[in-house]
Amino acid sequence: MPTAAATLFFGALIVVFVLLARRGRPLYIRRIAGLEAVDEAVGRATEMGRPILYSAGLDPLEEVATVASINILGQVARRAGEYETRLIMPNRDPIVMTVAQEVVREAYAAVGRPDLYDPHDIYYTTQSQFGYAAAVCGTMMRERPATNFFIGHFYAESLVLAETGNATGAIQIAGTDSDSQLPFFICACDYTLIGEELYAGSVYLSREPLLLGALKGQDLAKAILLALLAAGTLLAFLGVDVRPWLGR
Repeated sequence: MPTAAATLFFGALIVVFVLLARRGRPLYIRRIAGLEAVDEAVGRATEMGRPILYSAGLDPLEEVATVASINILGQVARRAGEYETRLIMPNRDPIVMTVAQEVVREAYAAVGRPDLYDPHDIYYTTQSQFGYAAAVCGTMMRERPATNFFIGHFYAESLVLAETGNATGAIQIAGTDSDSQLPFFICACDYTLIGEELYAGSVYLSREPLLLGALKGQDLAKAILLALLAAGTLLAFLGVDVRPWLGR
């Protein structure tokens, strides 16, 4: 019973925030430097007359980080379409490639530039981890993109990609939920999205009411849970038995 009540309560929180967002109520999201820099990064590529490179990582589409990356890709593609800047995306997974092609095509159409879409710019490389890394590095050396996005789940190839991009002089925005790869991106990239910043990226860029309301509702739910956890810890430290309150 307590679990059902908590589920209903937190679900109601999300619904309330979604309704507020749909009515135009301003909902605050803290500033995320890496996402604030997206317009600057796309604009830089436009000014230099060079392309943008986007990598969605190595995981398949069913992984959360890849889904979040594809959502961010849609917003980046919109900016690229508005600025008429070429977007290149090598892929390790053929399903991710197919979805990415559709997302970019729709993004270009949404800004009135469907003619800019070229399916050959979003292509499959190989399933091999370091074969993919070599393909991306080769693209960076040949095409000399002015901006690199590494958004998704990465493994040992992260430093190879980031260092190659750094050597070409590109501005780099990375984002991953892989704790072990974050230090490499932080060292070699200009901006890095850490953990849940990656998941919030598409909401931050699009400000879509449904997603924004869900994000705010989840944030408040987490804050309430943390407050309850802190209060319970303090009461237990003071010798108060909180188990009867939990409905044991």
